[in-house]
Amino acid sequence: MMQWQWESATAGAVAGFATVVTLHPLDIVRTRFQVSDGHTRLPKYKNTPHALYTIARSEQGLRGLYAGLFPAILGSSLSWGLYFLFYNNAKVRHQQRVGGELGPGLHLLSAAEAGALVSVFTNPVWLVKTRLQLQPPGHGPHRPYKGFTDALRRIIQDEGWWALYKGLGPGLLLVSHGALQFMAYEESRKIGIAFRLKNSNKDELHEEDPLSSVDYLLLGASSKLFAVFFTYPFQVIRSRVQQRPSTEEATYYKNSWVALKSTLRHEGVRGLYKGIFPNLLRVVPSSSITFLVYEKVKKVLM
Repeated sequence: MMQWQWESATAGAVAGFATVVTLHPLDIVRTRFQVSDGHTRLPKYKNTPHALYTIARSEQGLRGLYAGLFPAILGSSLSWGLYFLFYNNAKVRHQQRVGGELGPGLHLLSAAEAGALVSVFTNPVWLVKTRLQLQPPGHGPHRPYKGFTDALRRIIQDEGWWALYKGLGPGLLLVSHGALQFMAYEESRKIGIAFRLKNSNKDELHEEDPLSSVDYLLLGASSKLFAVFFTYPFQVIRSRVQQRPSTEEATYYKNSWVALKSTLRHEGVRGLYKGIFPNLLRVVPSSSITFLVYEKVKKVLM
């Protein structure tokens, strides 16, 4: 009988928590650039440094730069923990079925299964995080949310339970992000191990894992870059759909398809990649640290 690999879940949760706090301001900048379609009430930002400076100056310094931090920590820790849990158990299940090493296809399938489950569990958390990050300074058309629980309660009260799953469609499409990243990570890791064993003195290497911390940092970064290139437009559409609905806004995206058509019509393909620079500044080092912490914590727990 297959056992749940709690070590993987714990390592993933610790890794997610370890990265989100220091890089959260870039997440806010990315989200605000993503929804910048010319009709939002948010200020106009020239670039990432200008956005960071403007938010800090006009929104109470660190308080503005860390808006939505609690759901970000909760969502990141929960997502990584569940992802590694579901992913490793999927791998074990497929290994038992095929009776050997998994290839790229089964690594992709394992990651896709894990990502779909995580999306369903965490969509309400990411919705609240987006809403808190997009609250404009000053008085907007709505009374601002006071925090995570207040936002959750008022979303259900004002929009119904179904509103917690706005953006789930592009969220499920974003499963391909994790799937592509984990496939690239696993395959690159196997190549790296084989290369190290072939070209290094085996006595100087760890028997089970010849890769160094630098290797894991590079593997995490390169796999993230690979996945971001193909899937970033899904993140833009999800952020736009998850905005708080307002009759005073010129643009209201009823669903993902409307958001996609409107973005392409008015902003072109370039609009689907808005905010990608601050996103890369955030997710590339974040992914590097996450995979490094994950591998180290897992070794301690095993």
